[in-house]
Amino acid sequence: MSNPPSPRRALLPALVVVLAATATAAALPADSAIADPVPASRVAAPADHPTYIVTVRRGLDPGAVARAYGITPVHVFRTAMNGFAAPLSPGQVEALQATDTLVESVEQDGSASSGGPAGA
Repeated sequence: MSNPPSPRRALLPALVVVLAATATAAALPADSAIADPVPASRVAAPADHPTYIVTVRRGLDPGAVARAYGITPVHVFRTAMNGFAAPLSPGQVEALQATDTLVESVEQDGSASSGGPAGA
């Protein structure tokens, strides 16, 4: 005998649809009622654009947020943080930064090291 799905699992498909709709609406300019679709060639950032680390709000699927903005992540984080890494155009960075209901931060990726004590 199988157990019925948990209420949380049953709501997951609806949450993904709502998230995608919210993300799409948040990306639209506030003064436009209907936006023209953006051609796919203008959505994706070229590989030579800098890579950014995008932190998505807890409880949201970072892959779904990236897809809602036409972004193909190079990595999706779900353990140490909730977010994704992807090369982003300046327009994509601005759109993600404007969605504070979905995105906590957008930071350009860089290198870090532990080369010893500070000031040494």
